[in-house]
Amino acid sequence: MEYRRLGASGLKVPVLGLGTGTFGGKGPLFSAWGDTDAKEARRLLDICIEAGVTLFDTADVYSAGASEEILGKAIKGRREAVLISTKTTLPMGDGPNEAGSSRFRLIPAIEAALARLGTDYIDLLQLHAFDAGTPMEEVLSTLDSLVRAGKLRYVGVSNYAGWQLMKSLAISEKYGYPRYVAHQVYYSLIGRDYEWELMPLGLDQGVGALVWSPLGWGRLTGKVRRGHALPKESRLHQTADAAPPVDEERLYRVIDALDEVAGETGKTVPQIAINWLLRRPTVASVIMGARNEQQLKQNLGAVGWSLTAEQMGKLDQASAVVAPYPYTAYWRNEFFGRLNPPPV
Repeated sequence: MEYRRLGASGLKVPVLGLGTGTFGGKGPLFSAWGDTDAKEARRLLDICIEAGVTLFDTADVYSAGASEEILGKAIKGRREAVLISTKTTLPMGDGPNEAGSSRFRLIPAIEAALARLGTDYIDLLQLHAFDAGTPMEEVLSTLDSLVRAGKLRYVGVSNYAGWQLMKSLAISEKYGYPRYVAHQVYYSLIGRDYEWELMPLGLDQGVGALVWSPLGWGRLTGKVRRGHALPKESRLHQTADAAPPVDEERLYRVIDALDEVAGETGKTVPQIAINWLLRRPTVASVIMGARNEQQLKQNLGAVGWSLTAEQMGKLDQASAVVAPYPYTAYWRNEFFGRLNPPPV
């Protein structure tokens, strides 16, 4: 298993991590993802650790805390062998202070997560979304106190806009607070918006990407095909409305290209989609999901080999979209392109 530094930090993470959104299966969204119990979770972790996958990602909102609880049971007795990434900020209740990143919310949220995980520290804490109602200085000073107390080792964010992340980094620089070293982002062959602003920001500021939903919310599993109905077992039947949107024709164009590359490599569609991500700038780790051992072992086959430059180009071309303003000029105009070359 290859390990990469997480952003500008000294922490090394495996290029594949396991997302535990399938642990617990509580609620309409997460029950559609999976219902892995503690026994099965421990077996999945056994397979991961044997393969060198030691990063496990969860969140307090995943099955209302059940994901963290099950992960905590699965790591019992081997805490030092794994890296735990969890997230908070999204609502855990209807009360006025049961959402957000205020000091009032963050401190008890971290204490609750530690209790559910059965540990006294979290390797990477990420804010699950931007909280526009709380001053960034309050957020970062609270995270600073939690790092100093030894409860958090590194901090990051998820689903931030470029200006939100950049302003946060500037405040950290000004006051000496811990810098965000990770940004957990939606990125896939059918979701490349990350590349316009957040990827260049990550390159410039040393913020590593942890990729969520690398298979485009289950659309790049190899089971979705042009002219065919969705498979009965697809979670898209229940969760499509919550998924990032994608143009249908573009989706099938990408799937056609993936099929072509699959024929050339002997690899599966998911393995190719993940391997493509691992060749992209700033990507430190791809958070893969797995309902069962079979899916997990298939995803583990995404590493240990590389797509050729020609195959990367084929996938790039099939998945390309016109950049939005103000990036359109940089891509189309030779002068602007020389000043602002896209990441490669």
